[in-house]
Amino acid sequence: MATEPCRIIGVLDDGEQSLNAACLEHIRRAELIIGGRRTLSLLASLFDGAARQRDLTGCLSRVPEWVREAQEAGQRVVVLATGDPLCHGIGRYLIGKLGAARCEVLPNVSMLQLACARLGLAWQEVKICSVHSRDAGEWTPGAGLEHGFYPLLQAAREHDLIAVYTSPENTPDRIARMLLSEGMEHDFTLSVAERLLREDERIMTGCDITDAAGQSFADPNIVILQRKRAPEKNVLFGLADESFARRKPGKGLITKLEVRAVSLARMQLRSDSIVWDIGAGSGSVGLEAARLCPHGHVYAMEKNEQDVSIVMENCRRMAVSNYLIVHAKAPAQLDAWPDPDAVFIGGSGGELAELIQLCLSRLRPSGMLVMNFVTLENLAEATGLLKRAGVSWDVTQLQASRSQPILHMQRMQAENPVWIVCAKNQPEQNHQPETETS
Repeated sequence: MATEPCRIIGVLDDGEQSLNAACLEHIRRAELIIGGRRTLSLLASLFDGAARQRDLTGCLSRVPEWVREAQEAGQRVVVLATGDPLCHGIGRYLIGKLGAARCEVLPNVSMLQLACARLGLAWQEVKICSVHSRDAGEWTPGAGLEHGFYPLLQAAREHDLIAVYTSPENTPDRIARMLLSEGMEHDFTLSVAERLLREDERIMTGCDITDAAGQSFADPNIVILQRKRAPEKNVLFGLADESFARRKPGKGLITKLEVRAVSLARMQLRSDSIVWDIGAGSGSVGLEAARLCPHGHVYAMEKNEQDVSIVMENCRRMAVSNYLIVHAKAPAQLDAWPDPDAVFIGGSGGELAELIQLCLSRLRPSGMLVMNFVTLENLAEATGLLKRAGVSWDVTQLQASRSQPILHMQRMQAENPVWIVCAKNQPEQNHQPETETS
């Protein structure tokens, strides 16, 4: 006889009332029932007296093994999930481990649907996020991809209506404090649907972010963030030099617009690129890269403490969250950063040879190393190192001129020439220098 699939059944907090006849019959006939402690107790009266029960609390990784063993023994298995098992639930995990043929999902109304129904919100445009995981800790500005709230913050930069599945540790007030720390307290209101379908259900609507940051909320709950005002449409590429605060206005410490545009183009950025910016200066290259990579992250380093403060000011003004600036001299601390898809070197601090070797060794396949030089000595050292390393590289000399008023007319004023040196992380293949043909 063919093995019956594992039935993954969505359950709500009104227990038996939330289930149709087919789901109830599967639960009554089950020989192994897997679920969280609360869900098992909620439906215990339906279980066959001989059925075995498994509490998955803290044991999620063992559930596929339990299911396989029971199916191999010809037993009927039910896994009790919450709401819709395929909406930030256990369904995707089990199908990924067991295969779709060994599972049958019987969904219920999701907690998101219930929360939006209580609030009278159409939810077809909701961005769904989840912090229903291990304790992420409080958000710290500049935190990277490793923090559990990172995807939520990026969603808050891009979307107007967001639903958040929470956990006992990652609470609505913690979400509010994250928004406060990022200066977004005036952008959203926060609504919380607590203990849906229980006797003590409570719906809190339109909370002020500052007020919510100091409150406590009953678990379980789901959070709805609604934007109060339309966000500004930011320029993504080609920001004016005047957009960036600088330590010496008008006297450098910034990669100028024309050079920055070409350098960013040569970095071959994608929406999820991991970028290193070494010698950040005012942060112009790294911050513009962060805006081009909304699902990636930029790790920047600057040795001058005053410049670091200016970069942080620019970061706040531009409302960039996927960016971290470190006060250090490269190559110190680079070993703590994830391998990059692109590296920009605007300043080497006298450690150019070591930096190039390190960056080439850490670049992901087909990653780009882009460097800016204004001296012949650094240009010669860099190209010599790249040639010996056997990577594909090229040099572009860029010298822009900008119009300047003179009396009632305009003249052209030349900027300093800059060499843009680019290398790709793949060995050269039969590279031959070009020769002139007659």
